[in-house]
Amino acid sequence: MLMRIFILLLLLSANAAGAEIHKWRDADGKLHFGDQPPANADSQRVEVKPNVYTAQQSSSEQGSPASPSKPSVTLYSTTWCGYCRKARNFFRANNIPFKEYDVETSRKGKADYARFGANGVPVILVGNQRLQGFAVEAFKRAYAQR
Repeated sequence: MLMRIFILLLLLSANAAGAEIHKWRDADGKLHFGDQPPANADSQRVEVKPNVYTAQQSSSEQGSPASPSKPSVTLYSTTWCGYCRKARNFFRANNIPFKEYDVETSRKGKADYARFGANGVPVILVGNQRLQGFAVEAFKRAYAQR
């Protein structure tokens, strides 16, 4: 069962990168998920929404955004993560100022990551919103909301 959940989460995270997720039941009634529809069964496309968390700002954070029109962006990442690299490159290419903390080597990165209860990287804070993972459109929506 744990393996099924892991595979489902893996498939759902692939959707953030533009893949489609399909679900279907086989002849025995067993539920399946995949990135392609099955050849021998009807499937439904699963719409996946990004995991976005909005937190309350503390009084010390309220007066310190990057600028009144642009929210602060903080990236919690690792050196080996491909989505972290995509986020980092996107921010740089679009002149989006950001702070970055490695969750494996930075004391602050490790502490914040544990406090968030996060279970993957990247974790991106956009103002008071938290994005788990990186998808360009989800980031643009969060960044534009501020």
